[in-house]
Order: sequence, then C-alpha cells, then structure tokens
Amino acid sequence: MKKIQNYVTGQWIEGKGEGVPMFDAITGEVVALSDTTGLDFAEILNYGRTKGGELLRKMTFQERGNMLKSLALYLTKRKEAFYELSYRTGATRIDSWIDIEGGFGNLFANASLRKLFPNQSYHVEGEPIDLSRGGRFMAHHIMVPKRGVAVHVNAFNFPVWGMLEKCAANWMAGVPAVVKPATDGSFLTEAVVREIITSNILPEGALQLISGSARTILDTVESQDVVTFTGSAITGRLLKSHPRIIQESVPFNMEADSLNASVLGEDALPGTPEFDLFIKEVRNEMTVKCGQKCTAIRRIIVPENLIDDVQMALGKALDKVTIGDPRLKEVRMGALISRDQVTEVRNRVQELNKTANIVYGDLDKIETIGADAKKGAFLSPMLLREDDPFKNLAVHETEAFGPISTIMPYKNLDEAIVLAQMGKGSLVSSIATFDDKIAKEYVINAASHHGRILVINREMAKESTGHGSPLPTLVHGGPGRAGGGEEMGGIRGIKHYLQRTAIQGSPTTLTEVTGIYQAKAKYKEAEQHPFKYHWEDIQPGMSLKTHKRTLTDTDIINFANLTWDHFYAHTDTTSLDGSIFEKRTAHGYLIIAAAAGLFVYPNKGPVAANYGLEDCRFLRPVYHNDTIYVRLTCKQKVDRDVANAEHPSGIVKWFVEVFDADDELVAVATILTMVQKKQETFVEMTEEKIQECLSKLTSDSKPKWGIMTPQHMLEHLEYTYKIASGEIQNFEVATPEKILEKVHASLYNYEKFPRNTKFPSLEKDKLEPLSHADLETAKQKFIEQREKYLEFFKANPEAKLKNLVFGQLNKYESYLLERKHLNHHFEQFELL
Repeated sequence: MKKIQNYVTGQWIEGKGEGVPMFDAITGEVVALSDTTGLDFAEILNYGRTKGGELLRKMTFQERGNMLKSLALYLTKRKEAFYELSYRTGATRIDSWIDIEGGFGNLFANASLRKLFPNQSYHVEGEPIDLSRGGRFMAHHIMVPKRGVAVHVNAFNFPVWGMLEKCAANWMAGVPAVVKPATDGSFLTEAVVREIITSNILPEGALQLISGSARTILDTVESQDVVTFTGSAITGRLLKSHPRIIQESVPFNMEADSLNASVLGEDALPGTPEFDLFIKEVRNEMTVKCGQKCTAIRRIIVPENLIDDVQMALGKALDKVTIGDPRLKEVRMGALISRDQVTEVRNRVQELNKTANIVYGDLDKIETIGADAKKGAFLSPMLLREDDPFKNLAVHETEAFGPISTIMPYKNLDEAIVLAQMGKGSLVSSIATFDDKIAKEYVINAASHHGRILVINREMAKESTGHGSPLPTLVHGGPGRAGGGEEMGGIRGIKHYLQRTAIQGSPTTLTEVTGIYQAKAKYKEAEQHPFKYHWEDIQPGMSLKTHKRTLTDTDIINFANLTWDHFYAHTDTTSLDGSIFEKRTAHGYLIIAAAAGLFVYPNKGPVAANYGLEDCRFLRPVYHNDTIYVRLTCKQKVDRDVANAEHPSGIVKWFVEVFDADDELVAVATILTMVQKKQETFVEMTEEKIQECLSKLTSDSKPKWGIMTPQHMLEHLEYTYKIASGEIQNFEVATPEKILEKVHASLYNYEKFPRNTKFPSLEKDKLEPLSHADLETAKQKFIEQREKYLEFFKANPEAKLKNLVFGQLNKYESYLLERKHLNHHFEQFELL
C-alpha cells in the first residue's frame, strides 16, 4: 500500500514505520498510509527557522504578496486534480469548493494586503508619538518578522483551507511554516503541497509538511516560534498547557470547535423573507461538509410560539437533502471523514438525547444514492429539540461534530441572548431579523461571547457568504470554548507573526529606521526638483523649499467667486467681531491650492497624476497680503498594482508644510502623487540600434528558443509592420473579447513577452514558406516596411489601427508594441 510522504528539510521523505491507514469516506477502501516514523522534529523546526526564515525575512511585503498571488494562480490552474481526491474525504463539489478554492482565495486575499504595508521587509504601525515639547524626542512602533517558524496543527475537516488560511498570513509576515494536518484527509493536503513545492514559487524552507502523527513536535519549540491549533477544545487545552509552550512563552493561537448559535428574530414570522432565509441557513449549515465545520450552527434559538413552525419547516428542508456518492450531481450531502467519526458523532447524539428529543432523522437509518451506506461513513442529518434549555445544559456543553443541530425556545430577546451566551464562547453567531433595533440589541449584548455575528435579512441575502463562512479579511476565532484566539482578519492575522517593538529617538533617526519622514527631521535637499525623479530615486526626507508668494485681497475674492465659498471670514470683514479672525482671511483650500502652485513642477516628467490629499490641517489664519512659502518633503512611498493601460507606478506621499514670512507654520497636508517607475527592461529601438542589431544577424545565427530561422524572424517582423502601417487590416482580432482589455493593457507594463508565444496567424511548431530570396533581402524589406509604419503615423498621428493580439492601437501604443516585439526577437537571436 502506498504511503504519503513528508516534505521536510528540503526533501520528500517516507516514514520508516508500518503506517496508519486512511480510508475513502465513501467506499471504506484504504486510500494510502500515513507515517512519520523516524522524523527528527527538532531538525525540521530548525531548518525552517534558518533556511526558510532567512529568505522570507529579506523579502519586502510587496515581494511576498506577489509571491502569494503567483502561487494562487498556479494552484488554481491545477484545481481539478484536488477535487478528485477531495471526493474521497466524503466532500461534495460544493464542500470541496469551500476547502480548495476557499484556500486559494486566502492566498489571493492576503496577497492584496501588500498594498497596506510599506515597500520594505518590516511594518511601521500607527502614528508617530511626540515624547517632548520640542518635538526632538519621539517614538514609533515597528513590527518585524519573528525569527522562528509557524507550527500549524490542523483539523481534518478542511485539508486545504485549514493549511492555506494560516500559511498565507505567516508567509506574508516573512515567517516559514511547518504544517501538520490531521491524519484523516492528509492525502489531499500532501497533493497540494506537492504542487506548491513543484512550482518553486516559495523559497526553500518556507513550507514543510508532516503527514501524520507528531506527538512530540512541541518539545523543541522556541520563543520566536508561533503555534496555531484548530480542533477540539480538549486537545487544544492539552497543547496550550504543554510545558515547552509555557517555558518559552510561545504564542499559541487556538481555534476550537464551538456550539455556535443562530437566532430567529421575533419579527421573522412564517411567510417573511427572514424566516425562509433562516431555515435555508440552518439547513445549509447542518449539511455542508456533513456539518463538519467549526462554524456550523449547533443551537437553533427561536421564539417559543414559532418552535413548531421552525421544526416543521426544517424537516421539509432536510427532506430535500440527498445523501450518497459526492461525485453524483443529484447528491447534496456526502459522508463524514471516517467511520470513527460516525461513531463519535453517534455517541454525542446519544448524550444529547438524554434530555432532548430527536425530531428529525435516525441514528440507524440512512438512504444513500450511488454508495453503500454500510461501507461508507454516512450519517443522516438529525434535528433535536430541547424544550427546557435553561435547565438541561447538555445542549450548551456537548457538540456532535456532524449534521446535527438542536432547536430550543426563548420567551424574549433577553432570553435569546442569555441562551447564546450559555455556549461559553463561540466562533460565530447569527440572527435573522428585519428589525434593526432587534439586530442592534442582540449584537451589542451578544458580541462579548462571539468572534463574529451575522445579521441575516432580505437586503443582504443575495450577496451574503453565510453564517458558516470565515472570510480572510475578518477575524476568525472566539472567546472561551472557541479557544480565545484570532486568525485571519486581514492585516491583523499577519501581525500575529510579527514582533511589535517601540522605537525611541530623534525624528531624523526614526525617519531612517521607519522609512517614513517624521516631522522635524532633517531635510535632504533635492539636487533637482523632486518631481523630476522616478519612483525608484525618490527617498523619504528628500525635500524642496519653494519661492514665496503673497496672497492678496483680489486672490481671496476671486477664489470665493470661483468656488462659491462665501464664508464671512473671506468676504465680509464687517462681521469679524467676536470671531477668531482679525482681517480678511484666505480660504484654507486657497492656501493649499497656492501651495500646490508653488511646489508643482510644470513640465512633463515621471509624476503622472495627483492621487489625493490626506491629513490637511490649518494651524492659523492667513490674512490678505500675507506671504507664504512651502517646504515639500517626501514622507513615504507606497507601491501599487497597475492593471489598466498605464505604466508601472507607485504612490509618493509628500509632506507639505506651508510657512509665513516669519517662518511660522500655518498649514500642513499630505499630498499624494502617482509617480512612474523607471523603464529598464527594454532597449529603445532607435534606427541606429536596429542597424546595429541587424549587422550581427547572419544566416548562421541560432535562436535561444523557438524554431524560427533569422530570415523567418525578419519576415515575421515585416508582416507585423504591414499591420502597424495599415496595409493589412482585413482580419479579426484573435484575442477573446473578455480578456482583450487586460491583454491590451499589458503593452504598458515592463514585462517581456513570454518565450515561445504563438503568433495567431502562424501554425504552431511549423515554419511558413519564405517570401524573400535571402537574408539580406529580408533585412532590406524589414527596414523599408518599418519606414512605412513611421511615415503612416507621422501623417496620421491620431489614427488607430487593429492589431491581431492587442486590438485597436494608437500611435503611442504601436510604439510600445514595437519596442517589446523587437526586444523579444532580437533577444531571441542574442542581438541585444
């Protein structure tokens, strides 16, 4: 029988023992063996700290984010193979989608968070803190990657999502991971990890996999490590109290199964959209993943006068749930992870059944489609009813981790809140109501006991992700029984793997440390106007002092007439008595506009656009005939993604200080500009450069890739120039309409064409017949056709022509295509 392997210390290793069998949840057949015998966990953890940690810590947040995005795209293209394995865990297509593509979604979501971090390997948190009246002693907080490894001990119910929702955060933080999935279903985790390792997208050591038992893995954790656990509260408490965790003060994040409650509002009567939504939500949470979700609804809290209606409606809804082989389209619910889990759930149901009645389903009866109920890990959905939930506490203490839920009554909203709290902490709660006063009352009073609360009503229903769906941008965790931890939550989840440190010093020192200009730090006088620099050459602290300008009465009156801002301080000097103003006062936005007029560089350059205004403050009035000048200083650089038809750029935040003639500060603001990045990828294709390249091209020149000969390459370029000059336009654009805009926008980026890209009019792996007698003739025809292209746009500068791949191109876009295209083929023949 095949053993799944462990990926540790840079290699795939098979355990040295007999192995533990993992079973197909549908057929009961052995899928593979899990074995970790012989693994040295201390060596594994140290390998992650040193090998993976060193490489990840050196990467910037932008680099880590782009790494996650690339990995998510790579895995998405290979998702179908994972679905086939997921069926063997008992999961339906929808169940598997939550696990597999939900896991990839965490990679995408965390990748996008790179925009919230600085373009460096560590984070600067919050605002600067002035520790002195003079402003020369200050503090800030930075957050650096921990120098340990993230040890993830995961549950069986989400073999993919459980790994990636955690790893996405620690990788973004610059910390490597050691993943230990639950044995049941770990064959699916191993398959995903194999693809991740094969991709070579992550640095070596960033991910290690232990496919099976690892009872002693916590024996050698260190203070810089982070341990996370998902699973039962009992197991979690045992791990959290491990002597090594306590001795080394190792951060431990626990996410335990909880008795999540959903409440039906008193206004949600039968026939209302909220009642129907409530029934649908409960049914889904009972049956998706066979109820094997830490966020599933275990307690159904409804008004006592509606309990029969809810019981009847849920019964009808559950009647529609078909059970069997999850590969079949007609099957709505598959199987539990294993026969052992079926036994565990049955035992818990029997405990609940001591006081609560089973009102739907049967422990011993199950009808299946396309599967043998006796061989698989099947169990019927079961609804219990507890009529005295304040006296009989088992419903608030015992969890059956399967398609099981218990309905119970409440007299008023206060009782509903108390019942929800009696679960002693949960990951999520929900309430179905269209009365926002009821929603507010429940949320405010129940929030202390729940990590997340969903309010269900008709307005949000179509777009809702549901009660049981943790989202990457929201915290996932809960107090008390739920473990007391938090994970995900966007930037919050990443910070779990960063060390926060307070830094004290002078503004100049802290500017260097944080990479963000701090007020009153020393200026770095720019050698030329800062707007002449590209993104890469601008540094925090780079500064310009402008010339001066006097704001006149006429300026103020004209600005009032232009903007229609006739506030009395600007237009009616007879009304100043008792105000803070002494004379006619300049508008605040006139001061900012005048400041811009002083610091803006008028000529075209790397600054592409004004991107916005932040933190504008007016410190004292500026009166008519007052003189001002500006100190413009680079405060911070923020990288950005560019997906539209624009060149790569970043955002520069400029600290604008406006002073009067006595050097007193009168206003401050942060101005944002979009600044283009340097183009250093492509060689400009001047006539001289082209001639230089052609002189190197001989009939003996060999391509670095592809099957083209030198003459075929030139004749191909000649053909594309005929398209670019308008001689050939009788064709349809080959790129599908749905991606044409994205493909067209790619002309503006600084990325090379992929090697071996197929041109639409050419057959793959086949050379076209040559048109010219020899290479020299081809060179001449190529030059002549290029001249026709240049002449066409000289005579028709506003023209737009079709291109086979990129659609309609104007003169500038044709130039961008020519530069990329010639660089591509000249590099192909090593002419550049």
